[in-house]
Amino acid sequence: MVARLDGPPRAAALAALPEWSVVESPEGIRRHFVFTDFNAAFGFMSRVALLAEKADHHPEWSNVYNRVDILLTTHDAGGLSQRDVDMAAAIDALL
Repeated sequence: MVARLDGPPRAAALAALPEWSVVESPEGIRRHFVFTDFNAAFGFMSRVALLAEKADHHPEWSNVYNRVDILLTTHDAGGLSQRDVDMAAAIDALL
């Protein structure tokens, strides 16, 4: 079971991810990405998919043309977990 991230550790983790927004339902973090075209957006999604599979963490996402929206939440934890924070940092590192 993955533990939900709360209190000071949660605040510190969120402070380290300024481009990500907190969402309440489901509890997690979200980021909106815009690329030059569909090819760039799809390439980014492919790189994220490889990271996610390796981490056994699968984001909720959507893609329309050059836009990608990603929501990270850990259903087993009932909200935000360190796994989400680690995945967000890995995604940010791709940019």
